[in-house]
Amino acid sequence: MSSVVVVGTQWGDEGKGKIVDLLTNYADCVVRFQGGNNAGHTLVVDGKKFVFHIIPSGILYEEKKCYIANGVIIDPGVLLGEIAELHGKGLPVTPERLMISENAHLIMPYHQSMDLAKEDSLAKGKKIGTTGRGIGPCYMDKVGRVGIKAGDLLDDALFREKLQANIEEKNFMLTTKYDSAPVSFDTIYADFQKYAEKIIPFIGNVSVELDVARKADQNILFEGAQGTQLDIDHGTYPFVTSSNTIAGNACNGSGFGPAHIDSVIGILKAYTTRVGEGPFPTELFDATGEELQKIGGEFGATTGRTRRCGWLDGVIATDATRLNGLTGLAITKLDVLSGQSTIKMANSYELDGKTIHAMPSNINQAAKVTPVYEEMPGWSEDITGVRDYDDLPVNAKDYIKRIEDFTGVEPVIVSVGPDRDETMLLKNPFDKKD
Repeated sequence: MSSVVVVGTQWGDEGKGKIVDLLTNYADCVVRFQGGNNAGHTLVVDGKKFVFHIIPSGILYEEKKCYIANGVIIDPGVLLGEIAELHGKGLPVTPERLMISENAHLIMPYHQSMDLAKEDSLAKGKKIGTTGRGIGPCYMDKVGRVGIKAGDLLDDALFREKLQANIEEKNFMLTTKYDSAPVSFDTIYADFQKYAEKIIPFIGNVSVELDVARKADQNILFEGAQGTQLDIDHGTYPFVTSSNTIAGNACNGSGFGPAHIDSVIGILKAYTTRVGEGPFPTELFDATGEELQKIGGEFGATTGRTRRCGWLDGVIATDATRLNGLTGLAITKLDVLSGQSTIKMANSYELDGKTIHAMPSNINQAAKVTPVYEEMPGWSEDITGVRDYDDLPVNAKDYIKRIEDFTGVEPVIVSVGPDRDETMLLKNPFDKKD
C-alpha cells in the first residue's frame, strides 16, 4: 500500500487533473481533499475533453473508488450537473463509485450572493478576483460554526433550523450592508429537498472508508486543487483561496493520519501562470507572454479568464518544496516552451536592495519584488511526439536538470502535451521504496 498526495506548486492551473488521471491507473482510491468548484481540472482522453470542478479526476476509471472528503465544499447543483454530464457520456456515477463525506460543507445560494456583493463593494485595486461561486463565504460559515454540512441533509429538522438562522443573518447583511436583494427561504429549501433526494445515497464517513482501504493495502491518491501560492496561510494573502492547498491538508481534509503518507508530488508548469489579481513577479507583458498564453491555451477551466503568463519562478518552486515536503516533481507543458531561443528562470528576488529567496508575506513587498533571472538556451524541436525521456532535446533535458538541482527534487513525470499518452512516467510514486 502507498499513499500519494498531488499538489500544485504555483498559483494553480499546473495540470494536476492530467497527472492525477495518469496516477489513478496505479491507485485504488482517489480523494479530493480541499477546495470547491472554483477549481477546474481539464483532461483530454482519446481526443475527448473532460472538465471536473468537484468530482475527483479519477472518476474516468470505472473500477476505482472516488471520494469527496470533508475539506471540500460542495455546490450540490454543480456536483449533480457533473454526474449527469458523465452519465450522458456513458460513465454512470453511482454510490459504489463515489462517496461524499458527511462532514463536507455545502455552498448555499446566499454564499454566492454574499461573495458577489462583497467583491462589488471593493474599490478598484482592492478586489480579490473571486470567481463569485461562494467559496469564501462558505468557508467563513464553516469556521464560524454556522455552516451546513452534507450530513445535515439526512436530518430535515436540523437542516431547516440551520437554513432559517443563516438566511436571517445573510439577508440582514445583503440588504443593509450591501444594498443587495435578499434570498428566499422557501426557494432554497425546495431546491435542496430535490438535491437531497439525489445526494443522500452518496453520503458516508470518508475517514473510516479510507482507513479500511489502507488496512486492506490499497493504494490511495490524494488530489488537491489550486496551488501552493493560493494557500490561505502560506500564499500571497489576501489574493488567495479560502482553504489550505498544501499537502498537509490532505490529512486534515480527509481524516487520514499523516504517518501514512508516503510521497508528495508537486505539479510544476514549465513556466508560470496566474488567474485573477495579486502579485506575479515573473509576469511577462511582451510578445513572449502573449505567445505562451496562445500556445499553452491559457484560459481558466472554471472561469474562462485569460491566465497571466511569465517565466518559471524558481523562488515559489522552492517555497512549494519546503511547504509541501515534495518528494517528486511532475513537470507539465514543457512543449509550450519549444521555439524559445532563450529560457529564463527566476532564482531569487531583489527587494529594497536586498536579495531574498522566498515570497514575502507582506503583500506590498510581494508586489514590489524584482525577479533575478538566469538564462538557459532553448530548443526549436516539436517535442509533443516524444515518449521516451532520452529522446528529448539536450537543452530540454538540461532545463529539467536545472530545475531538479535548484529545487532539490527529482522529476518523476514529464508532460509534453494535453493528451493522456503525452506524458512520460519516469518513476512511479506508488512503488514502495526499499
